[in-house]
Amino acid sequence: MLNPEDKKQQQVLDRYREAAAEFQTGNVPPTMTGYWLLKKNQASAERTWADLGIALAWLTKQYEASPPFEREDGLQAYSGLDIKLEYASDVLPRGVDVSWVYYMPSKNLISFSVVCCPNRFHPQIPCPLPPS
Repeated sequence: MLNPEDKKQQQVLDRYREAAAEFQTGNVPPTMTGYWLLKKNQASAERTWADLGIALAWLTKQYEASPPFEREDGLQAYSGLDIKLEYASDVLPRGVDVSWVYYMPSKNLISFSVVCCPNRFHPQIPCPLPPS
């Protein structure tokens, strides 16, 4: 018979295994961008690119469709699109993911990312889809 401490440890281990199994198909975002590659059901061919220009165009489209809020005092709250694109152009070819997160005028938080595959920091995770 398990003592109470062993039983509690077993319950924690069982819950961890259950959560790990649910992660790939659930809607909980990953703690690291590279772990998006584990969510195979969220991969789509129309959002899988081998061309840097297409990835940058997608980032630009998302940004322009949902721009960040502007401060009332006229100061800039976030880096501008040009700076964001310059950074993305530099790091994406080197396998570094890009995430843009900011508040919109509605005060809602938006987040979108381009995740590299193979991933520089998670090379053991296979690509969910071949690039289109």
